[in-house]
Amino acid sequence: MLGIETTEGFLLSRQWRDLTSGVDLSYWACTADGPLRIHIPAQRPVCFVERSKKINLPAGAERKPLSLASPDGAPVDGIYTVRQRDMTHLNQRYATDLLESDIKPTDRFLMERFISAGFTAEGELHQRHGYREIVSPKLRPLVYKPLFSLASIDIETEGLTGRLYSIAVHSGETSIVLMVAEGSPPAESDFQLQYFDTEHSMLVAFFQLIQRLDPDVLIGWNVINFDLNFLAERCRELRVPFAIGRGGEESAILQPGSSNQIRLARIPGRAVLDGIDTLRAAFWSFESFALEHVAQQLLGRGKTISASDRLAHINEMYQHDKPALARYNIEDCRLVTEVFAKTDLINFAIQRAQMTGLAIDKTGGAVQTFDNLYLPRLHRKGFVAPASPIDNSSGSPGGYVLDSQPGIYKNVIVLDFKSLYPSIIRTFLIDPLGLAVADENGVPGFEGASFSRTQHILPELIRELWSKRDEAKANSDAALSQAIKIIMNSLYGVLGSSGCRFHHHQLASSITRRGHEIILASREQIQAAGYTVIYGDTDSLFVLLGDNKNAAQANSAGLELQTQLNEYWCQVLQQRYQLPSYLEVEFETHYLRFVMPTVRGSESGSKKRYAGKVRKTDGSTEVIFKGLEAVRTDWTPLAREFQRILYEKVFNDDPVKELIKETTAELLAGELDEKLVYRKRLRRRLSEYSRNVPPHVQAARKLSGSPGSWIHYVITVNGPEPADERVSALDYQHYVDRQLAPVADGILHFFETSYEAITSAQFELF
Repeated sequence: MLGIETTEGFLLSRQWRDLTSGVDLSYWACTADGPLRIHIPAQRPVCFVERSKKINLPAGAERKPLSLASPDGAPVDGIYTVRQRDMTHLNQRYATDLLESDIKPTDRFLMERFISAGFTAEGELHQRHGYREIVSPKLRPLVYKPLFSLASIDIETEGLTGRLYSIAVHSGETSIVLMVAEGSPPAESDFQLQYFDTEHSMLVAFFQLIQRLDPDVLIGWNVINFDLNFLAERCRELRVPFAIGRGGEESAILQPGSSNQIRLARIPGRAVLDGIDTLRAAFWSFESFALEHVAQQLLGRGKTISASDRLAHINEMYQHDKPALARYNIEDCRLVTEVFAKTDLINFAIQRAQMTGLAIDKTGGAVQTFDNLYLPRLHRKGFVAPASPIDNSSGSPGGYVLDSQPGIYKNVIVLDFKSLYPSIIRTFLIDPLGLAVADENGVPGFEGASFSRTQHILPELIRELWSKRDEAKANSDAALSQAIKIIMNSLYGVLGSSGCRFHHHQLASSITRRGHEIILASREQIQAAGYTVIYGDTDSLFVLLGDNKNAAQANSAGLELQTQLNEYWCQVLQQRYQLPSYLEVEFETHYLRFVMPTVRGSESGSKKRYAGKVRKTDGSTEVIFKGLEAVRTDWTPLAREFQRILYEKVFNDDPVKELIKETTAELLAGELDEKLVYRKRLRRRLSEYSRNVPPHVQAARKLSGSPGSWIHYVITVNGPEPADERVSALDYQHYVDRQLAPVADGILHFFETSYEAITSAQFELF
């Protein structure tokens, strides 16, 4: 025993298990002195029930009166069971009567102490083999910045279910590839290559290596769904313990219970961060999340073999050039490590866990985040949460989108309401508790809602988050700022989701319909100032300044409108509701040139589709596309590149006829064949498509594609065919009619001409 100490740390994993004495909680953490296991024995799961309701309790369970109330104000009792499975059985029998019975014991223990990820633990420390342990410590919340040790892992296999060829690990200065092979491995200059006689011996060596390196976090690409799942399956088949965690606790890859769920890694003592999932959680956007594409975009380099028929290349290398396969294997590990570093993903994951209370390697979880933040504050105010959504009526309207005025313009500015929905929640005191306890002096909402001016939680929570985000921006902490932004913007979405226990149409409508009101009233103020609003979308207004403005004048007009609108809302809200305004309008963008297209085949203006030319801080210009073909991955590279060049010429007032004619001639001459490939993900099993079979499915059937795979295909005179296995001639007329013509006509009609008019004489030559 090391004695009573106070230790600071950051949570990595959390597990619970039922014992006869109660529920054992086990938390693993990273500390400055190495891994720490926190053991909390003999806990009793708890839920709540209104005092007037009768519940048949399982053996050993207790019911105690509490000084808490239900959302309706009825007094409640606490129900304490011995085991979590007893709570599960109760929930199955009395689901509509029990309150908060779905909260996991590991999560409740933390949330009631306001612990999200960082903590201080005071208690008796015990030295174990490779880690320290503390039993039943006093835990307090702490903002703690850990220094994780990382290990990037990647495997190479014969296929999805074939042999395991090799395992690569990159951790700090260590780069090792373990491979099933005969003989002695050659010496490699920048990594160590080890050969093993069998998969069994290689797996044992891999787990020994992980125990020796002892990383806090495992990273990889599709690492849970493929690499770790494959390793776990091979361990089961070969009867090798899946000993990848700490402390000898059992590790497992939990299989999805349904098609819309994902595999989960249960690895005590270690977090697992998948590059794809973590990038998406941080709102990174790529045309493809394949490692090759992401690495090329971020690092300027990619894999050592091409994407085309990669499996065949891997099998070929394993048969004839095993060191080459080893180099390919370790390079994937290094690419993942560098992508994580380039995007600061570890810091983002840390900040997200610290702000949400979610496990660091959990993606999604907006509803649980809301519970983690809201429930302990609700309990402190004397209430418990409902058992299920308060209201099952239809949802609220979405963000308001003004009808657009199609055309090609000069000098369009964008005025944006900064975090509109969070600022509405904060300003109008929108809150589940406030809705439940409002009196006649409440702030009016929509659908008959009224919100208490004194009893609420969300507005203050938004204020705290807003303040922390401003501080993060001032400190240039982009990861923290992004994490807070995601949390703030998710709060409305959670209230509008039937999966949230607080879901109610009055809450969601009081946010969205207030947003409609704000956008419409703001448009009136802008137009009263002498300008035209040509479009509006949820929290933004697009204002036409006119042709006679230079950049300085446009900037001045934008700032003036920003000030006028902010002053207007301060006055209106004080006069109408006696509320301070936290609405904040920002002059966001000045488009030198701007196009708002029509709906295809219509004279009406489109929505969420536009393009504009802006001047960057270095003086250069850039054309930004929103919703148009140039940024849509379901269009071919030909169409996307064609639109970018075409719009650039239009914005520069350059002639476009020659571009259109030349591009068409090159297409028909077969000079652009590499740009004609469509790319679409296969969402379901091939057998599930019976009627109206889309082109990518038709092509996939010639490949035996599996759900989740990307299908690359072309359109031929005999229909869709896989791009790499095409046997028929390309249908160039299809690409003329479905790719070039729609893109061109989207802007040419403003000049009273068309793609057909420009190219009709040319077609006579072919």
